[in-house]
Amino acid sequence: MKRTNVFPKLVFQLCLIIFAVVLSGCASTPKNPEDPWEDWNRGAQKFNDNVDDYVLKPVAKGYQYVTPEVVDESITNFFSNLKDIGVTVNDLLQLKFKQGGMDAGRFLVNSTIGVAGLIDVASMIDLPKHNEDFGQTLGVWGVPSGPYLVIPFIGPSSPRGAAGLVGDAALHPLTYTILIGGSLSTAAEVAATGARSVEAVDTRADFLKVEKVASEAAIDRYAYFREAYKQRRKYLIYDGNVPEGKEYNFDVDIDIDDELDELEQSE
Repeated sequence: MKRTNVFPKLVFQLCLIIFAVVLSGCASTPKNPEDPWEDWNRGAQKFNDNVDDYVLKPVAKGYQYVTPEVVDESITNFFSNLKDIGVTVNDLLQLKFKQGGMDAGRFLVNSTIGVAGLIDVASMIDLPKHNEDFGQTLGVWGVPSGPYLVIPFIGPSSPRGAAGLVGDAALHPLTYTILIGGSLSTAAEVAATGARSVEAVDTRADFLKVEKVASEAAIDRYAYFREAYKQRRKYLIYDGNVPEGKEYNFDVDIDIDDELDELEQSE
């Protein structure tokens, strides 16, 4: 059976989404010049919230209920270890050679001593986890972010972030199950799809408390997540050293950390 490459299709779909948003944003004068696609974004967020409420959140709660904490942590470590491949490549693309060496070391240590990444041995020997993706790399290269954009099934992003998703997919090992041929091809694709599903559920389960805090703390949930996303991306691109004049007054990291502490004390 003839096999096709998923990357051109993914790029085309993302381009269609961005093009549709641009057209809708140009159709009328935006209410908020800093968020010209707000009407689209609010609709997309509502759609994503519905998917989350009726599908992801119930599954994530069930997963968290039946999965022992040690197993949950091991699954999180496994997928985090796979992502360290992309993190290392993005380190090098951003000329962060020392950090790239550390992240490459993390992957090697956790993949071997850490039993395929199930145990985060690297953190135990002072090789900390870093967060680098292709969207950040594009930002470091000077590519403008563009307006805030909520993508269906994905969530908060931007035109630059959407392009970064394609780069991240290209750097994820599970993407390349399409290259496996013969009788193993179908089994590999099923295994990869299953792994992606488990990863999505595991990630959603890890954010159950944070999502609860954000929903209860925000007067305007949409604006809260928009500002949180914008601040977080700037923080990551500048490695925490945001130049004067580019920072936000809205400190989502502090707010959420404080609220989580209060939530844990009350339980």
